[in-house]
Amino acid sequence: MAVGILTLHISITDCHSLKQKRGRIQPVLARLHREFNVAAAETGLQDRRDEAVLQCAALSTSGGEVQAFLQKVVDFYGDTWPEMEILQYRIECV
Repeated sequence: MAVGILTLHISITDCHSLKQKRGRIQPVLARLHREFNVAAAETGLQDRRDEAVLQCAALSTSGGEVQAFLQKVVDFYGDTWPEMEILQYRIECV
């Protein structure tokens, strides 16, 4: 059993409050969960309105499978929300 963790550091433009930021991030987390059945949460930079750190976790039978699966999540995110640019991402397998 392999556990994969995807960390996305994203830029959020045109947010003027933390409440507005949460309003833009929650639909992203819900959609990632719905489309890919991953656990998804905002885990960092919660006090900044222009950036966020999102993490997704997934399970698979092998490290290669979970890495390829989480790469699909990155690609989907980039295609679906181009206005929230990915500044950096990392995929870890445990």
